[in-house]
Amino acid sequence: MISNHPIHKQYSPYITLQKEEWASLSPGSVQPLSAKEIEALQGINENISLDEVSSVYLPLSRLINLYTTASQDLHSVTNLFLHKKTNKVPYVIGMAGSVAVGKSTTARLIQALLSRWPNHPKVELITTDGFLHPNRVLEERGIMNRKGFPESYDTAKLINFLADLKSGKEEVSAPVYSHLVYDIVEGEKQTVTQPDIVIVEGINVLQVANDGREIPEVFVSDFFDFSIYVDALEEDIFNWYIERFKTLRNTAFQNPQSYFKRYAGLSDEEATAIATKIWKDINEVNLYNNILPTKHRADLILRKGKHHSVEHIHLRKI
Repeated sequence: MISNHPIHKQYSPYITLQKEEWASLSPGSVQPLSAKEIEALQGINENISLDEVSSVYLPLSRLINLYTTASQDLHSVTNLFLHKKTNKVPYVIGMAGSVAVGKSTTARLIQALLSRWPNHPKVELITTDGFLHPNRVLEERGIMNRKGFPESYDTAKLINFLADLKSGKEEVSAPVYSHLVYDIVEGEKQTVTQPDIVIVEGINVLQVANDGREIPEVFVSDFFDFSIYVDALEEDIFNWYIERFKTLRNTAFQNPQSYFKRYAGLSDEEATAIATKIWKDINEVNLYNNILPTKHRADLILRKGKHHSVEHIHLRKI
């Protein structure tokens, strides 16, 4: 039986399901990913089990499969009514959540699972990091320390990209961001050609204003057919961020080309202190001011426990 506990004391627009209830909604679905494939998809310090993929992400891929099929049918019927040629328009999924919450892993898992469904094998993943302003622009504007905040993105470019995608344009390109050099890669593009589904992942995708000045007429989320918010307690996200920073100190930061190579020789105590300061001064502020307020704009919320395992699923009532 599906429980219907509200997130707030007031009426909730969501149906809330325990993980076990959610898993039971996709009986007979065969797990298409191997343990090795799952390991390759998961992020730093995450340990996603086969059972987690089968009980949470496989049913989610099934739900999106159903939504996508219905959307494609509706698009075809509408064009038939309007006597228009049916152009292929992708189903677009927005994926939001805090830094270090694991949304990138979630996006990669969903992409891998959706690509196995026979009626829409071509699934593309775009991250909004590519739509950040280049570092030189952020430095010119004096907002390098606000990277990831709404004003650090070229929102107009992201909206134009999504508009081209949703207009059925045959080929659409997005800029590429390098986490190693912490900047846009000049001259490099990610091109998508007539995809069936596009997942757009980023902390900013559900925000309704981009610079604090005036509310734009068009939002990024206007182009989404379905949206997901990856959620967890702030204390848990903070701990994941600290552990990720320490792991990166011993791996990616050791690369001489890394923007953060200055942190490579830190002790555990120094790494914890610096990561805590970055979190408190930047990521925590961004979370509470710009990211967390968008949570209830999502169609589905994945609520994680302290070990990165999803414990509750909140699905918006239709």
